[in-house]
Amino acid sequence: MKLDPQFKAILQARHHDPFGFLGPHQSGEKWLIRVFAPHSERVFLEQGEGWVAFTKIHPNGLYEWCGDADPGRTYRLRHEAGANRWEVRDPYAFPSTFSEHDLYLLGQGRLLQGYKSLGPQHIETLGVAGVRFAVWAPNAERVSVVGEFNGWDGRLHPMRNLGAGGVWELFVPGLQAGDLYKFEIRSQGGHAITKIDPYAREFEIRPSTAGKVPCQPSHAWHDSLWLKKRAKLDWLHAPFNIYEVHAGSWKRHPDGRFYNWRELAESLVPYTQEMGYTHIELMPVSEHPLDESWGYQATGYFAPTSRFGTPDDFRFFVDACHKADIGVILDWVPAHFPQDTWALARYDGTALYEHEDPRLGFHQDWGTHIFNFGRHEVKSFLLSSAHYWLSEFHIDGLRVDAVASMLYLDYSRKAGEWIPNKFGGRENLDAIEFLRELNIMVHEEFPGALTFAEESTAWPGVSRPVYLGGLGFSMKWNMGWMNDTLYYMQHEPIHRRYHHNELTFGQIYAYSENFVIPFSHDEVVHGKKSLLDKMPGDTWQKFANLRALLTYQMTYPGRKLNFMGNEIAQGREWRVGGELDWWLLDRHWHEGVKNLSRDLNHLYRDLPALHTQDSSFEGFQWIDCHDADQSVVSYLRWGRDGSFVAVAINFTPVPRRGYRIGTPQPGHYQEIFNSDSNHYGGGNVGNGAGLESENVAWMGFDQSVVITLPPLAGIILKRD
Repeated sequence: MKLDPQFKAILQARHHDPFGFLGPHQSGEKWLIRVFAPHSERVFLEQGEGWVAFTKIHPNGLYEWCGDADPGRTYRLRHEAGANRWEVRDPYAFPSTFSEHDLYLLGQGRLLQGYKSLGPQHIETLGVAGVRFAVWAPNAERVSVVGEFNGWDGRLHPMRNLGAGGVWELFVPGLQAGDLYKFEIRSQGGHAITKIDPYAREFEIRPSTAGKVPCQPSHAWHDSLWLKKRAKLDWLHAPFNIYEVHAGSWKRHPDGRFYNWRELAESLVPYTQEMGYTHIELMPVSEHPLDESWGYQATGYFAPTSRFGTPDDFRFFVDACHKADIGVILDWVPAHFPQDTWALARYDGTALYEHEDPRLGFHQDWGTHIFNFGRHEVKSFLLSSAHYWLSEFHIDGLRVDAVASMLYLDYSRKAGEWIPNKFGGRENLDAIEFLRELNIMVHEEFPGALTFAEESTAWPGVSRPVYLGGLGFSMKWNMGWMNDTLYYMQHEPIHRRYHHNELTFGQIYAYSENFVIPFSHDEVVHGKKSLLDKMPGDTWQKFANLRALLTYQMTYPGRKLNFMGNEIAQGREWRVGGELDWWLLDRHWHEGVKNLSRDLNHLYRDLPALHTQDSSFEGFQWIDCHDADQSVVSYLRWGRDGSFVAVAINFTPVPRRGYRIGTPQPGHYQEIFNSDSNHYGGGNVGNGAGLESENVAWMGFDQSVVITLPPLAGIILKRD
């Protein structure tokens, strides 16, 4: 039998317009319905109270019905194969429901809520409930929805092409939440490739990779007061003390199972509250196939990973944080994506989300692809992802990973390995524009939500408004301070006098940005050692050094961030495959560091002098930055209300008795914190009874006090 060319294309799963052949069509005075059902032996059309058989016009599964009456759009079909029978509605009878306006916005790079248009959408059309799928694949010859419901057969549910924009759409009646699916894409070269849905909102548990038709959100939020407070928060003068957490390795069950989001709400949230942190920053929780990537090689940009539960479970966790007065910051990775052939890479057979030229599109350091930020549909995809997390999960901020790699075309590349921009420069103009649009969107659409840049270069104005020429981030990680401080601390105390500048240099640029000073996960992996193990000396000196380091961090200008485990003096490097070494808290020194971290966190949060002017030079004043010989620094922290505290830190194991420091006002000074306290594992050297200032000019001040400065320790003094 000679095949009709259109049926041949359907049979070979190559037809780019299946609606032109399948489904209902009027032919003169008659109506014709065509159904392709290669796995059925008989097909019937429901008419009135009975069923009328289709005619099988080709043995490969083409069926036709012809009649005088218009069958309408919502007719039912019954399929039979042996003793099995099932009833469905015909997907090819339903009109397109994809908005022309959304198609336009997608092509302009301004579809900020693409998750409401693309991907799986529970809709009702012509009174029939089902799921509408839509995917952007402009260079595909044909796209089909495949899943459990059709035996993963790409011939059965080919999608309609909506035109030059490259979006494909199909409404499948009767699909339910939890049904698995992917897209089968036939490239222009004739190859069929099975891909995930870039806009999928739920996935199978790894190593499986299919998307799941999402459940309708059912969580009832109870954080309206938090969101109102967030919208009015004067965040430039509020405390920000961030606890960075990898959800899969903070704690685990004895059998190695992950805590799910609801279990983390019961354990992590009260722990964070007790410890005095203001925010939890979650390492990426978007779906990713490999645990060892820590989430930074994401494949599901709209899906909380199924490792820890459902999207509603994640909503429950965020809600619990907000009810405990804790903000939630999410690591978000628009800089690059992995090469997995079933994910975004060469999505429709071409470099769609990435660049074709590896000098623009391949990240040599991480073996990943770089997004094509100049392509409008890619920009819509990424902006929609950010919008989704902030809108659907009430996230309070996004920490954008690897911003430096986005800004520079020659990032980590040698001469000849990169392509200059149109002006001959090294700046990635498309990425710059994308980041500015991202920050404008976040700040306009989500009052009080913040953005944080992990940016390690001297790029100017990262945390300055776009209208002033900046990138528009709220804050920037201070990688220079972190590197200098850790470099200094790793020297033996006897040598620190020669590296004193590492402690003081940061004040030159400390107020050029709104800085976060971080000791993040990156500093305790890949052979860099834990914070405790970085410290020189014997066990006593290691712990004393760590206590002095944390004191310095918490009293230095800038918002604070610590990775989980820093607060208990984790001894080993962080390992993604197990939980933190919580058993260490049975030991006095580790318990002491936890006590110190908790007390410092609460002091930072409660004392205006330690946070209200974190980003202003008016909040910091050196008392003495020149005492390199004794490796001592002393300084004042000022609050906007005129309050102040004095800080002095001794970075040698030699106690400094009779050490005089200047003070701005006369009076009685109380030692409100001492990292050498026995409560923290120290030796209790200090100034327990308090100090009376003397009318002795010192270090540019009219008054001064004589203190005892413990070994490898810091103290905080407050005037009564």
